[in-house]
Amino acid sequence: MTKSLRKEILRKIPSVEEILSRKESLDLLKLYPRSALLEAIRRGLGRVREAILREEDLSRFDDQFFSMDRLFPFIQKELDLLVRPKLRRVINATGVVIHTNLGRAPLHPRALQHLVEISKTYSNLEYDLTLGERGDRYTHVEELLCRLSGAESAMVVNNNAGAVLLCLNTLAEGKEVIISRGELVEIGGAFRVPDVMRRSGAILKEVGTTNRTYLRDYQRAIGPETALLLKVHTSNFRIMGFTSAVTLSELVQLGREYRLPVMEDLGSGCFVDLSQYGLEKEPTVQEAIETGADVICFSGDKLLGGPQAGIILGKKEILDKIKVNPLTRALRIDKLTLGALESTLFLYQDEKKAMEEVPTLRMLGLSLKSLKRRGRRLLRRISESLEDKAVILLREDLSQVGGGALPLQSLPTIVLSIKPLHFSVNALEERLRQEDPPIISRISKEELLLDMRTIFDEDIPLLAQGLQKAFLALDEKARPSS
Repeated sequence: MTKSLRKEILRKIPSVEEILSRKESLDLLKLYPRSALLEAIRRGLGRVREAILREEDLSRFDDQFFSMDRLFPFIQKELDLLVRPKLRRVINATGVVIHTNLGRAPLHPRALQHLVEISKTYSNLEYDLTLGERGDRYTHVEELLCRLSGAESAMVVNNNAGAVLLCLNTLAEGKEVIISRGELVEIGGAFRVPDVMRRSGAILKEVGTTNRTYLRDYQRAIGPETALLLKVHTSNFRIMGFTSAVTLSELVQLGREYRLPVMEDLGSGCFVDLSQYGLEKEPTVQEAIETGADVICFSGDKLLGGPQAGIILGKKEILDKIKVNPLTRALRIDKLTLGALESTLFLYQDEKKAMEEVPTLRMLGLSLKSLKRRGRRLLRRISESLEDKAVILLREDLSQVGGGALPLQSLPTIVLSIKPLHFSVNALEERLRQEDPPIISRISKEELLLDMRTIFDEDIPLLAQGLQKAFLALDEKARPSS
C-alpha cells in the first residue's frame, strides 16, 4: 500500500517545463540566466523527490504540497546557492590568527580602498608617468621594501614557494645547493622544500643531522659544483633539546670565504621585533639583511599581514639576475597584489602604527581585557534567547598564531563556551558552517568555542544572529514529532 502510494505521489511532481512556464519563474528570468534557473528547478524538484522517497510519513505530501507556493522555496534556495559566489566571507572564531584555510591575513581597509581605486579603471601598472614610456611593475614597491629592510634591491612574485623556486633556478640550476638536514621542512599542502628545490633544477646536498648541524659540515661539503649556501628558517616547528644550528651570520662569513652566495628562506617574514610586545622572538627581515646575506625571501600574507606574495630582497647584483630569469614572468604578481602590498607596507613606516593597524599584528597584541569586552558584547546579545537551550559562559583559553609562524607561541584568550542541551555540539558546529556568513568554530571537550581574538567587532551582530538561527533550526529538528 505504502509503495503504491509513494509512486502515486511521485507522479504529482510537475515537470521542469511546467514550472518554467509559471509566472514566478518568468519573473525570475528577468533577474537570473535561464541556464541557472533551469538547473535550480531540476535540483529543487530533485530535493522534493528525495524527500518523498526518504520519509515514512507521506501525509504531508498532499495536493497543496505541489502548489507553486510550496515548491517555489525549494527552487529559490537552489537558485541562491547556484548564483552565490563560491569564495565567500566567513567568520573566523577558531582563534587561529593566520589561518591558512581561511585566507590567512585579513587586509587593512586602506589596502581594500586602494584595490578598488586601481581595479575599477586603468592604472600605471607598467607605465612610467615621468618618462611617458613602458615601466617596471616592481618599482611600485621596490623603493619602499628597500627603505624598510635596508636591502639594495627587491622584487615580488606570487608566493614564497615561487620565490624560492625562482632564486634557486637563477643561482644554482644544475649546481649544488648546501642545506642543513634539519631545515628540510614541509610547508602547507604537503609541499616540501626539497621538492621545490629539485624542480628549480638545483642539486640538493644535505649536511649535518636532523638535530645538529655545525659550520664544519657546510665547509666539508663545499666543492667545485657548489653554487649556493641555503638556510631555511624552521618557522612551522622547533627541534628542542640536544641541538645545534649554524646562524645566518656564520653562514654569510663562510660564503664570503669561499665566494659563494648565501640565501635564507625566512618563511613568515616580519618587519617588527615581536618580542618587544610579549611574543616569541621571530627573526626580522632587517636582521637578516644586516647579516650581509645575498638574498632572502618570505611570505607577504603571514606575519606581514598583506596579500599572498613572495618577497625577494638582497644584493642588487643578485636581484638583477633574478629579475631577468624567464620564470619571473610566470610567477609575477598582478595589480591587485601590488596595490594591497604597497598599502600594507606603508603602515610599517611607523612601527607603533603597524602594531595598532595591521589586522594580523593587532590581533596578536590584543589584551585579555579587550577580549573580555568583546565576549561580553556577544554574550549580552544571545544570553536571553539561548539561556534555556545551552550552557553558555565566558572563560580563558589559548589561541594560536598559525600560518607556520611562532609554533611554540600560545596566546591567552577569551572564548565563549557553548554546550547545547538538546542536541550534540557537533551538530551545532556543522550548522554554524551553513549560516550566512558561515561561522567557523572549534570543539574542545564537548564544548563549542568561539574565540574572541579572531572575531572582528563588526562580526558580533552576525555571530549572534547566526547562533540564534542555528539553535532555532536544530531545536526544531530535535523536537519529537507529535
